Amino acid sequence: MKKTGLILTLTLLTITVFSQQKRILSLEECIEIAVENNLTVQRSELNLEGAEINLLQAQAQRYPSANLNGNYGYNWGRGIDPTTNQFIDQRINFNGVSGSTSLPVLNGLQTTNSIKQSKLDREASKYDLARSVNDISLNISLFYLNVILNKELLDNANFQLESSQQQLERTKILVESGSLPLANELQLVSQVASNEVALINAQNNLDLSLLSLKQAMLLPPGQEIEIVIPDIEVDQTEIETSSIIDVYNVALENQPEMKSADLRVQSAKVGLDVSKGSMYPTLSLGGSFSTNYSDAFQNVNVVSATPTGELSPTLFVDNNGDPVFEREFDVDLESSTVPLSTQYDNNLSKRLTLSLNVPIFNGFRTRSDIQRSKITLQQAEINKTEQQNILYQNIETAYRNALAASKTYTASQRQVAALEETYRAVENQYNNGAANFTDYQVALNNLYQARTDLSRAKFDYIFRKKVLEFYQGIPLTF
Repeated sequence: MKKTGLILTLTLLTITVFSQQKRILSLEECIEIAVENNLTVQRSELNLEGAEINLLQAQAQRYPSANLNGNYGYNWGRGIDPTTNQFIDQRINFNGVSGSTSLPVLNGLQTTNSIKQSKLDREASKYDLARSVNDISLNISLFYLNVILNKELLDNANFQLESSQQQLERTKILVESGSLPLANELQLVSQVASNEVALINAQNNLDLSLLSLKQAMLLPPGQEIEIVIPDIEVDQTEIETSSIIDVYNVALENQPEMKSADLRVQSAKVGLDVSKGSMYPTLSLGGSFSTNYSDAFQNVNVVSATPTGELSPTLFVDNNGDPVFEREFDVDLESSTVPLSTQYDNNLSKRLTLSLNVPIFNGFRTRSDIQRSKITLQQAEINKTEQQNILYQNIETAYRNALAASKTYTASQRQVAALEETYRAVENQYNNGAANFTDYQVALNNLYQARTDLSRAKFDYIFRKKVLEFYQGIPLTF
């Protein structure tokens, strides 16, 4: 029992350790997981499956329909014998088999147009799915970059804390030697404490950004993740050389929402043709058969006939005018039910029909369907125009944001370079007693803030540029 308990304990510990292991994920892996788990994507996949089913159903309308029916039962009291159509008053057992088939020959091209429309709807659903994947990819990329940004901000907080700690150690030595007053050491102790709080906040922001990324991927609560930090090269030349119109023209050709909107317009046009097809005559070829059985249908055979009297004249005469005589007989009859196969053969009925249906008046249903199809077409065209406007607005916004982010990043680089020189100069002066603590603290804080602003500007520019590249059909990679 002790060994069993030990084994169970070790097993649980092993499971716990493995469950707490962090998964190290790249951007591509994060996007793949998010796409697999995302409910919007799953809904789009189901819509695509529904479109596939609709297409199969539309294609099946070209084939003949066939139905087979059967019945079996008993009848008591007065009824009709299904084999002779005569009234009878007895219990009978009956059954029957029938079948029918119908093949559309002409129907105003409704079947052909329905298949064409279903194909267009299926292709549009594919692009709707691709749009959902693109939206998720952009969202995950933003969360992913936010994690990288917070890692860099954490490094900046560490740098500031280490700088304060190193300066505190140097100041302690100078205070002990009497070169600096104790107030300088106490001020640095306060600065170190403030930097430690900033480090804690930076770590918390990093943890929250990782949590947001994990939640966006819909990972289980107990799963810990870590991301791969790629080497990101910042290239600012492409923004300056590209134009909004060029990006927009490329996006019109490759963005799935535009292809979907265009296919929806085509589908609505074909749908209008389907509705108009109801105005034309329809021609169909049909066939059917039926047969039945009843145990009331009997074969009657004469077993024997014995005369029981003398010949006696009747009221009838033959062709010569001579009277017709009759004699009574004692007849012995024998009856048996006609076999099932014989009745099925004898009662078999077959039919072949050619049906023509000419629509004349059906309560304005066809006219109403045509009007509704025209409205659907207009709505699809409006939606296409709206998607074009939204696309252009998004591209224009992305372009302006990327251009502004590029300029902000360049200015932040110059600011950091200048403040690094300022900080080094003030630090030397402070160590030599030529500058007070306030000057040193201001220089350090300015440098830390500038590096924080540079990090934010850098990753803001990277994301804005990736969004612009996304509209040009360039995959989201770092």
